[in-house]
Amino acid sequence: MSKQDILLETGTNELEIIEFFIREQVDGKVETHYFGVNVAKVLEVVEAPEGLDGSEAAEHSSFLGTIPLRDLILPVVDLSVWLEMDREREENEPIIVTEFNSAVTGFLVSGVTMIHRINWRDVQSPNSFVQNFETNCITGTVDIGDHITLMLDLELVLSELGGTVETEQADDVRADRQYRALVADDSTSVRNVLQQNFEKANFLPTLVGDGQEAWNFLEKIRERAQAEGKSPLEYLDVVVSDVEMPQMDGYTLTRKIKEDPILSKLPVCLFSSLISKGIMHKGEAVKADDQVTKPEFNTLTGRVIKLIESWPRS
Repeated sequence: MSKQDILLETGTNELEIIEFFIREQVDGKVETHYFGVNVAKVLEVVEAPEGLDGSEAAEHSSFLGTIPLRDLILPVVDLSVWLEMDREREENEPIIVTEFNSAVTGFLVSGVTMIHRINWRDVQSPNSFVQNFETNCITGTVDIGDHITLMLDLELVLSELGGTVETEQADDVRADRQYRALVADDSTSVRNVLQQNFEKANFLPTLVGDGQEAWNFLEKIRERAQAEGKSPLEYLDVVVSDVEMPQMDGYTLTRKIKEDPILSKLPVCLFSSLISKGIMHKGEAVKADDQVTKPEFNTLTGRVIKLIESWPRS
């Protein structure tokens, strides 16, 4: 399976998730846990080779080593170990090969079921499901019908396995005057970093947790601009949005902004781990004005300042 084979119109608030499972030994019984990740992050699924058992010298017990994959040396992570599950070992277990955060990584699981097309409005808060895991790695839940699928935050896995990510912009990145930014991201930790960085760069940021919250905020700006006969740029300088968010994704939010006769005057910058050379066209399709790849926190504010300063105010 190749992600190029998955056709999904950008900006419809839909996504396709590849569902996989891990079988866990619990009190002598085997339980099956279902997880999902965005198909846009998946390059392919391959069969795990024999003898992939890891090493005691590995920095983290979930790291199984590397395997050759055509022109790549693929690092492989055992998701069950990272999730602290006692996986029931089986033959022909698959490795899900992913590409995001500018890295290609393999994740060993028990099996893969199918691809589901869902709407971001169907992704619900994790609520009590998060309590079943030691790490805050579940970003949402999806009711598939006969079971619940947990949306897994693979970025969190990589960040914990890969060490510290540079999250602060350079000291000299600071706007000459204060700008106002609407920033949408569903991760509390990412929002905290973004707030600190934008405030340091002389921004007055408004932080929201998903695209729907952002759109609700923008609708109020549109109503005020209409009532006062002004441009929305009188109240807001830029919108910065993640792509993967419950309720409304960043592509749909961008499309709605750019199709609105009043709000289309606002510049939009997408900030997501999904953004790569192969997927830039999706942001371009909804007329995003800039796209920055996570986790490049240290360049985001500078790019946003340049976008604002080059933006026509009339």
